[in-house]
Amino acid sequence: MSLFFVRNNKIIVFFISTKEWIVSELQTVAAAFAQKVFDDIREMSRDVQGVSRQGYSQKESEVLDYLKGIGQELNLEITSDRAGNVWMTLPGKDRSLPAFVSGSHVDSVPQGGNYDGLAGVTAALTVAWWMRHTQYQPTRDYTVLMMRGEESSFFGKAYMGSLGMFGQLTEKDLNLKHRDGTITLGESMKAVGVDLADVTGGKPLVDVSKIAAFVELHIEQGPTLDAQKEARAGVVTGIRGNIRHKAVRIVGEAAHSGATDKPYRHDALMAFTDLMQRMDRAWDKWLVMGEDLVFTVGVLKMASSAAISVIPGEVTFSVDIRSLSEETAQRFHELLVRTAEEVAQERGVKVEFDGQLITKPSGVNAQLSATLEQSAQLENIPYLKLASGAGHDSAVLGNNGVPVAMIFVANQLGSHNPHEAMKLEDFMQGTDILWAAVSHYDN
Repeated sequence: MSLFFVRNNKIIVFFISTKEWIVSELQTVAAAFAQKVFDDIREMSRDVQGVSRQGYSQKESEVLDYLKGIGQELNLEITSDRAGNVWMTLPGKDRSLPAFVSGSHVDSVPQGGNYDGLAGVTAALTVAWWMRHTQYQPTRDYTVLMMRGEESSFFGKAYMGSLGMFGQLTEKDLNLKHRDGTITLGESMKAVGVDLADVTGGKPLVDVSKIAAFVELHIEQGPTLDAQKEARAGVVTGIRGNIRHKAVRIVGEAAHSGATDKPYRHDALMAFTDLMQRMDRAWDKWLVMGEDLVFTVGVLKMASSAAISVIPGEVTFSVDIRSLSEETAQRFHELLVRTAEEVAQERGVKVEFDGQLITKPSGVNAQLSATLEQSAQLENIPYLKLASGAGHDSAVLGNNGVPVAMIFVANQLGSHNPHEAMKLEDFMQGTDILWAAVSHYDN
């Protein structure tokens, strides 16, 4: 536990703990600032359940305006790139040096949790607040990066803000329809002031040479860290890439459930079930062989004509294949296609794949990751080294030549759901690691 009192307007903290680490002054003093940011944005974006902050929406813009207001209070230099991402800079002593950048995305999945993405933005902003609070000026510029549209849930496209930052969105991407069918991604981006020619031009909208490092703090989104008694923070060893299909369609033949005997059926749902059983068994075998692989069907839809007395004639499902190895993900995708063809022939159905959505895996910068490990050690914060199963904007920046590293903090009750939780003390440990990395980067 900690004891503190005020002397000459300065908070003095003493620590009494049975733990092997010591809680820093930053973790104690800056916690209220971070909590207010989380609370305010939760209220701004509250939905029927959880929060909803659609990428490239008015709500996302409102959240960015709120955060820019904090940046103004901290006297940060605020700019936006032509993809709509916001950069807020605390000037360093030597402005000729490339900047140390930290941040994440501000959007969320529909009715999701408040910390996915926002934890990284808040951590970066808390470090800036701490610098102003302690009157600390870093050697080089320190920049808080707040990115738009990382989540794929609304338009079926992930990393919209970071890909747009490098001019790597496509016309096909911009024509993707919102999940409710009302608007395209391009129309949504244009409505908040983005010039679509810029984000599809194939040229970076930012000068990568002016970024020395990008560190993204993020909740883990899995159970590993939360299962630990001491190590509540993690240093990421790599970010899995993915191959996705938004809609794979199995077309059979709808028929009367009582009048059609089994030999004459072309049941789309049974074909789907057969395909999934075969892929699940293959996944088990690949894991035994030591492959890094996850396979998920997150969306399953029946035809609008589905009824209790009708043999399913059509099924549509999504596919999400992830791995630290691009080659592993591609081979498993090829197996999926071959197996689908086999099932289709055996059951008298057709399987139609839509286009692949591919994000390459990203390694982290070894030197920058080592800096994070050293920073955790300097702050006496226990940590684990672990891979990221989820994708992040860091992967896009890393694949475009930016040295990247990631800090994970423990969270509870999963992620991409309204029940997502995170303990403030865990978050502050991760933020302390970030602060130590910034303050010791040039020392």
